[in-house]
Amino acid sequence: MADASKRPEWNDYFLDISKAVGKRSTCLRRKYGAIIVKDKIIISTGYNGAPRGEANCIDTGLCERQRLGIKPGQNYELCVAVHAEQNAIINGDPEKMKGATAYIVGYNADGTLASGKPCLLCRRMLRNAMLDKVIYLESDGSTVEVAPKDIK
Repeated sequence: MADASKRPEWNDYFLDISKAVGKRSTCLRRKYGAIIVKDKIIISTGYNGAPRGEANCIDTGLCERQRLGIKPGQNYELCVAVHAEQNAIINGDPEKMKGATAYIVGYNADGTLASGKPCLLCRRMLRNAMLDKVIYLESDGSTVEVAPKDIK
């Protein structure tokens, strides 16, 4: 990220905000934050957690996928959480999202960086929301910038 004595570049600025949004996450395994930005204006934010009005994993102390020993990236249907980028899309104005950029940052429970690469379902949702770009931090700290249709 940028030197503290200088203003951060826009991508670093928005990735830092995504990280802050992720601190609201209610997941026991990982904390993700996502924001959607257009013309350098934040349109929407989202973090991973249970649907509105439902019990969160941090409140119940139970992660069903963790209890069953399910590996990351598998059996999402057993998780109660809505992903950060899904929440950002749900919370945003569809007209404003056309041509926008999603920024995604994730951290593991132990504080180490997790890949912000969207899962297959989130990739579809990002394309359907008509976003132009996705910018996320990889687990090694590198920044990835890609069109939603090109995420592999």
